[in-house]
Amino acid sequence: MIKVFIAGATGWAGSELSKGVVQNKEMELVGGISRKHKGENLADVLNLGNFDIPIFENIETALAKTDFDVLVDYTRPEIGKKNIISTIKKGKAVVVGTSGLTNEDYAEIEKLALENNTSVLAVGNFAITVVLLQKFSEMAAKYIPNYEIIDYAHEDKIDSPSGTARELAHRLSQIKKPTVHVSDDELIGEKESRGANLEGVHVHSVRLPGHVISIESIFGLKDEKLTIRHDSGSSAEPYVKGALLAIEKVRTFKGLKRGLDTVMDF
Repeated sequence: MIKVFIAGATGWAGSELSKGVVQNKEMELVGGISRKHKGENLADVLNLGNFDIPIFENIETALAKTDFDVLVDYTRPEIGKKNIISTIKKGKAVVVGTSGLTNEDYAEIEKLALENNTSVLAVGNFAITVVLLQKFSEMAAKYIPNYEIIDYAHEDKIDSPSGTARELAHRLSQIKKPTVHVSDDELIGEKESRGANLEGVHVHSVRLPGHVISIESIFGLKDEKLTIRHDSGSSAEPYVKGALLAIEKVRTFKGLKRGLDTVMDF
């Protein structure tokens, strides 16, 4: 049995994953973090059945009072990084579902994971369709040196770009950085209108009511264009299957891996 602990266990994604872990015969949900519900039983809060699953206020208390194998973090970037580092220093594995961590954050996390002989699997988006978008976009980047990324979300999503967009930009930049047709210095007007420059890749974030979460990679050649797009629905259910797979696979390596596909067979 894999003992699982979820930070953000009562949130939009965490609550669905909590249900998924409880239903998985090879896993045991042993605790969670939720400031709103600290001291309560997660099984009662989420109607999970007759279980005793304590909810803690912070990772320090959880590590002192609970034994687990894998932390799944679904929180905010600044809280998530603290949770991840504290857990790594205890030699435990981590699956990162938190959006907004930077390449610099992950460089620090990777160093600590190796020093503590443990593993971290960072997944910008657990949906299988997003995994396929990433793979197809990587294929396209090998042949089309002109591309940009558009990141869509609801109006109150605070991280911009999203973790999915950051991960996609990082991966594509490792294949081939896009051609620069007009440099930032040559631009006339508001340079910010060209979007954020992440490792040489322009990323544009749209935050408006009516949007859920979508990611779009656009490739262009003379007289032709390729668009690869993922659109989420309103529930977190599509992310559960990928998250369960990440929990199963995270302890099969040491150090840091980024992307669910790094532990999948393609």
